Amino acid sequence: MSALVVARDLVQVYKTKTGAFEPVRELRAVGGVSFTIQSGKTLAVVGESGCGKSTLARMVTLIERPTSGTLEIDGHDALNPSGETRHALRRAVQLVFQNPYGSLNPRRKIGTILEEPLIINTKLGKQERYEQVLAMLARVGLGADHARRYPHMFSGGQRQRIAIARALMLNPKIVVADEPVSALDVSVQAQVLNLLLDLQKQFGLAYMFISHDLAVVQFIAHDVLVMYLGIAVEHGPKDAIFDKPLHPYTRALLAATPSLGGKRPERKIVKGEVPSPLDMPKGCVFAARCPYVTDLCRAERPPLRPVAQRLVACHYAEKFLNA
Repeated sequence: MSALVVARDLVQVYKTKTGAFEPVRELRAVGGVSFTIQSGKTLAVVGESGCGKSTLARMVTLIERPTSGTLEIDGHDALNPSGETRHALRRAVQLVFQNPYGSLNPRRKIGTILEEPLIINTKLGKQERYEQVLAMLARVGLGADHARRYPHMFSGGQRQRIAIARALMLNPKIVVADEPVSALDVSVQAQVLNLLLDLQKQFGLAYMFISHDLAVVQFIAHDVLVMYLGIAVEHGPKDAIFDKPLHPYTRALLAATPSLGGKRPERKIVKGEVPSPLDMPKGCVFAARCPYVTDLCRAERPPLRPVAQRLVACHYAEKFLNA
C-alpha cells in the first residue's frame, strides 16, 4: 500500500530580529523531520509547546512552504504542483483547528459555513449543496434544524463537530487535526475522539493528529512522532513506544502522564529550560535537560536510527530496552 503523505527532511527556518539594531538571525522551527501516513491510519505528533508540531501541520496543509525538504501528497509533489494539481491537493488535505469557538464565523449560520467549501470548489447546484450539508450534519451527529442556527447557539463539543463536518465537505483524504480536543471537557473529548474514529473507518481517512496529551494519543494513534525543539527524537508504532519508550524525553513525557495503564517508566525529574531555537545546541537537543547526559551527548548530535521497531535519536537507546 502506497502512503498518502510522504515527508522527507522537512525544514522550516524563520528569519527574525531580537532588537531594532540586532542582526537578522535564523530560528529553526522544524529541523529535518521525515514521516509517512497511510490511508486509514493516524500519525500522532507529540511534544511540549514550541516543539514545532503546529509548524509541521502548517507545512502538510500547504499553508506554509518548507525552507527545504520534500513533501508528496497522494502521489503528487505538493511543493511544486501544477495549477490543476494544486487545486486537487487543497481539497485532499483539510485542517481541523484547536479552538472550536474561534474557527467558525459567528455571523454566519452553520448551513452557510458548511456550504461555502462546495460553492468555492464545486459546480453543484444550490439544492445539491443543501443536501450534502444535511448529510454531513447527520454524519457528525447533528440534525437538519442545526443548519439554521449560529455558532454561539452550540456547545463547545457541538462546535467542534461542525468544524469536523466543514473539513469533510470536500471528501478529503487527509485531515490534519491540530489539538482538536484540548479545549473541550474530558467527557466531550471522548465523544469527539470516537466520532473521529468512526469517520476514519467510514471514509478511510488518514489523520495527522497534533497533541500534547499522551492519553488522547494512546487512544487514537497508530504511529507516534515525538518532537523536541523541532527535531524528531522518537518515531514508531504506538504500541512499541508506549510499552517501552527508549528516548529519555519520551520516557519523561510518559512518566509524567497519569492513567495510561501498563508499566510506567522510571520517573526522572527533568530540570532546566528548553534551549532557544535561535541558539541550537551542538549535540543532542535534549542534553541540557537529560538526567542521563554524557560528554558524548553534549558534543555529538545522535542520528535518528532504528532500535527495537522504531527510530530513536539517542546514543544510549539500547540502555532502556531492559529498564
